[in-house]
Amino acid sequence: MKNKLIRITTVPVSLEKLLGGQLSFMKEHYDIIAVSSDRPYLEKIGKKEGVRTHCIPMTRRITPFKDLCALWQHIRLFRKEKPFIVHTHTPKAGTVGMIAAWLAGVPCRIHTVAGLPLLEITGNKRKLLNVVEKITYSCATHVFPNSKELKKIIIQEKLCPEEKLKVIANGSSNGIATSYFNPAAFSQEQLTTLQNELQINPEDFVFIFIGRLVGDKGINELVHAFKKLNQTYTNTRLLLVGSMEPDLDPLEEETMETIGNHPHIIQAGYQPDIRPYLLISNLLVFPSYREGFPNVVMQAGAMGLPAIVSNINGCNEIIREGQNGCIIPPKDREQLYEKMEYYINHPDVLEAQTAQARTSIQERYEQKVVWRALLEEYRLLEKPVEHVQTSFQTN
Repeated sequence: MKNKLIRITTVPVSLEKLLGGQLSFMKEHYDIIAVSSDRPYLEKIGKKEGVRTHCIPMTRRITPFKDLCALWQHIRLFRKEKPFIVHTHTPKAGTVGMIAAWLAGVPCRIHTVAGLPLLEITGNKRKLLNVVEKITYSCATHVFPNSKELKKIIIQEKLCPEEKLKVIANGSSNGIATSYFNPAAFSQEQLTTLQNELQINPEDFVFIFIGRLVGDKGINELVHAFKKLNQTYTNTRLLLVGSMEPDLDPLEEETMETIGNHPHIIQAGYQPDIRPYLLISNLLVFPSYREGFPNVVMQAGAMGLPAIVSNINGCNEIIREGQNGCIIPPKDREQLYEKMEYYINHPDVLEAQTAQARTSIQERYEQKVVWRALLEEYRLLEKPVEHVQTSFQTN
C-alpha cells in the first residue's frame, strides 16, 4: 500500500506552472491528493496529472476570517486522509497547510520556499510577515528553499534553524523539461506568422520579458531603459508577455502610459505557451527584485536565449556571468540600459552566449533529475518516522 502524499498550493495555476508533471511522476510512488482553490481549474489539473483533488478556498492576501476557515478545512482533511507527508508551496498555502498539518499530527511536514515577498517590505507589515514566516517554518519538519542563495537569506534573517533547511539537487522546484522547451519544436513558418501578427520585422532586435507586469518584477526600470534605448536604436522592440496585477503591485503611472502608447512596446498578454515568443526574441530581460528560482530564466535558456538578470537569489545561480547572460544590480536603470545597449552592439557576444544557453540548462536543471532528487528525500523520510506514521494512522 502506498503512503499518502498531499501537495498544496494557494491557487491551482501554481500546481500547473510551478509543478507541472511532478504529481504525475510521484503518483507511481505515492497516493497523491492535490489541494488548492478554484475547483474547476483544480479538477482540470487533477485530470491532467491523474491524481485526486480537494478544493479548499484560499486567498493570496491577508484575510483573517477566510484564512481561519481554510485552516479548519485543512485540519479536517488531514484527520480524514491521514497523510504520511504534507508538502506545501506558495506563502499562504505554506502557512495554513503547515499549521494545520502540525495540529493534525501529520508525521512529515515539508514546505518549499520559492521566494520571500517580505524582502521588499518594511515597517510593521515586514514584522508581521517575519512572524508568519517563522510560524510556517516552525510547524514544518523540513524546509526546502529552492535556491542556495535563498537558503542563505533564510539563515541570515534567522527565520529557521539551519538543520531544517535543504536545497534539492541544484535548486528549482521542478526543473525544466528540455524536451518540451526545445527550439526544434517550431518551424520557421510558424515563427514568421507570429512575427507578422506582432508586427515584428526580421531585422528587429527583440528584448522579451515574461512574467507578471508588476513593480517588483522590475517593469518600471525595464520600460524606462527601453524607452531611452529606442530613441537611438529604433529597430529595437520590447515584447511583454504576461498579465497586469494592478491591485497587488501596480506599476508607476508613467510606466503604464509608456506601455500603452509606445509604438515599439508589444503587449502580448498572458500566453499558455511562451515557447514561440522566446524563439522570435533575441534576449530575455528579467530585472526582478526578488525570486525563488525563476522558471522563465531556465525556460528561456532551454530555448537558446541568454538573459540579463538581477543579482538576486535564483537568477544569479542560473545565469553565469559572461557565459549564458549577465547579472546587474536590482533596481539599477542605468546598468540595465547599458547592458541592453551592450548586447545590441556586440552581436558576437550574443551569438556565443546563445550557443551556450541551452547546454547550460540541460547540464544542471533537467526536470527528471530534480524529480528523482525530491523522491529520494521523501524515501529518506520514511524510515525514521515509520513508528510515528503507525501511531498516527491508528488514532
